[in-house]
Amino acid sequence: MTRDDALEQLGHIARERAFGRHVGSDRLIKTGLEALIAGVESPSLAMLAGLLRSEEPEAPELFDRVLEELGLLFVAPADPRAAKWALAYWIAGQIADGSLDPATGTQLIWVDISDGLGRPEELESLVHCADNLECWEESWGVSYEDLCGEAVEAAKQFLSTRSAAEVGD
Repeated sequence: MTRDDALEQLGHIARERAFGRHVGSDRLIKTGLEALIAGVESPSLAMLAGLLRSEEPEAPELFDRVLEELGLLFVAPADPRAAKWALAYWIAGQIADGSLDPATGTQLIWVDISDGLGRPEELESLVHCADNLECWEESWGVSYEDLCGEAVEAAKQFLSTRSAAEVGD
């Protein structure tokens, strides 16, 4: 793992936690150790990486301190709707860059986000992809891989509408 990979992993976990996903202390410590080995430097990183099992309850606070020291701390929007939209863009970005399985990502967008936002039109193509991937059968005449490709394209399209909207602002 390179230093950049380690920083990316720290940032990823920061977002997971900010969006309310549970990340176990063991994973925080392991990520800290991997970052330390990869050459990331932070005053609290060695403390995090060296925590013993009995000290695991200290990991979340130390992890946050490491994020602050590295400038990676992420805070989700306070408004619940804005937080759901931010989560949708983050998940779509992971689908688009290949770091998240399209079936898993579109399912998260469908169940965790779209329904909570009242099924907005902007997310419909991703929800459609989630439904197709969940229900896919070999008899459809389209491969599962092709459906995954469609989901990646839908995620990229969704992301491009955000960029266009931000440019217009």
